[in-house]
Amino acid sequence: MLILFRVFLTIAAAVALVVFYFFFVGLADGSVSSFNIGLWLAILAIIVAVMGGGWALSVKGHRGVASAVLAILAIPGLFYGLFVLLILITQPRWN
Repeated sequence: MLILFRVFLTIAAAVALVVFYFFFVGLADGSVSSFNIGLWLAILAIIVAVMGGGWALSVKGHRGVASAVLAILAIPGLFYGLFVLLILITQPRWN
């Protein structure tokens, strides 16, 4: 169970870093504005809650539940990463 937790934690951390990167780049170039800041803050709050909740549950000794919480973020991130890898490898024609 510890290995699964560490895998999910690593993937979820990578997803969080990507989202925070796009947030700060959006702040710099102006694409994150007063119009959509509420959506961004909600997304960032959910990511922080999932990461913090997973970590807190792990510290309390509930690694199975912590893995399930981290899976909320890690599994879609893993599937998207595999999709991007597939696109890079196969180089499909989109027309």
